[in-house]
Order: sequence, then C-alpha cells, then structure tokens
Amino acid sequence: MALVSCSNDDVVIDPTTKGDLRIEFDNVVGDRDLALNTGNYQNAAGEAFTVTTLNYYVSNIKLLQADGSSYTIPKDSSYFLIRESNSESQTVTLKNIPAGEYTGVQFIIGVDSLKSVSDISQRTGILDIGSGPTNDEAMYWDWNPGYIFLKLEGISPVATSANSKFYYHIGGFGGRTAKTINNLRTVKVDFGGKKASVTKDLSPEVHLLADVLKVFSGSTQLSIKANTGVMFTDFSQNIANNYVNMFTLDHIHAD
Repeated sequence: MALVSCSNDDVVIDPTTKGDLRIEFDNVVGDRDLALNTGNYQNAAGEAFTVTTLNYYVSNIKLLQADGSSYTIPKDSSYFLIRESNSESQTVTLKNIPAGEYTGVQFIIGVDSLKSVSDISQRTGILDIGSGPTNDEAMYWDWNPGYIFLKLEGISPVATSANSKFYYHIGGFGGRTAKTINNLRTVKVDFGGKKASVTKDLSPEVHLLADVLKVFSGSTQLSIKANTGVMFTDFSQNIANNYVNMFTLDHIHAD
C-alpha cells in the first residue's frame, strides 16, 4: 500500500482494490456556460451565433499515471454520447478502476473504425443505429453509413442559409473498403500536477471543460459565413483538427 495526499488528507492506495471514477463534460463558450437556444456568442471571426445543438461521442478512454503507466477502460464500456440537451449524459461513470493516482486522461472523439464496421448486434445503447432519435439529435448517417462524431448546429445572422441556420456534422472513420476521410481525433488532457485518487472508498470526479469556441479557432479559423454547412467534405478535417483542443481540466472532486 502507499500513502498519498488528496485534498490535504492522507489516503491509502491499495493497488489490489478497485473503485469508480467519474468524468464530467461541462460544455462552455469561452468563460460562459453554454446555453442552448438563448446564449448569444461571438467566434474568433467576430461572427455572432447561438447554439441549438451540441452532441459528441467520447470513446476509448484511457486513464494515465505519472510513471507513464495507464489503465484502458474495457472497450465495450467505453462509448459515451455527450449531449448538451441531456444533463445526465454529461457525466460518465467508469467502474472497477484499479486503485491508483491518475494524472491525466486520454480519449477519442468519435467512434473508432473497428466498432463502426462491427455487426450491428455489437452496437447497442447509444451506438444503436436502429432505435436512436430521428430528429436533430440523430448521430448516424444512413446515406453515408457511419457515426457523426460531433454535431454542432446553431443560428447566426451571417449564415448563408435561408433560415440563418448553420451546421457542422463531422464524421468519417477512414473508410470501410477504401480510404476516405478520417476525422477520428485523440484528446489527451494532463491534470497539471493534480491527481484523481481512486480507492475502494473514494470515487473522484474529473471536471473537464469543453469549449465550443475552439471549434471555430485553432489551426483553421472557421467562418460561419464562409462555411455555413459542413459534413463529409475535406474541409471537415480542419474542424476536427480544431475541436480536438476543446478540452481542459477545470478541477477534480475528491469524494
């Protein structure tokens, strides 16, 4: 066993035991909380916008430790759909985690190619393409079979559509039988010296911020006026390269 410090209290880490860890995905716009349909925001191009939908898949989660070791969440327990319209979806619980001090987290934005091409009997729950929602919350393309990794929709006065709506539906896992667009992106968030200590009695919560403004800025400045709607095009790769940097650590609850 080892003694570690967590919130100024000594905590015993017994590596033979297991516990739970929660990750909260808190969607924000800069320094403001994201509010669907009502919030008025401005992107890096100086364009005003309101968000009506924000959904994204998180998968293949790996917990990192300071010594370079890691724990990979079992694959079938590592797919989550974060929806701003559903507060419960924004906190994911990882169960039966080996006790230890975790100093970072890594995950994929999207649904990996292996799962994307697996038999539909192996794609249940939030990956079920047959019983999911049929409105703006839908996260699968029937016309181009594959999951939508991130869906951002909204309204902007500079949008070139007749109804002032803009949409970014980003997907593409690299192709089933031929090489196509691959918008799978791996996110790594370092806890910056903070630790999430998991024990049989402690279930810490890692609070991550996901900043929508990062979708519009990064290696490419995304203009709503110039790109009112983006789906399965080469430009979608630029958006994926932006949103991979959405995530930062806010704080860790040591419960």
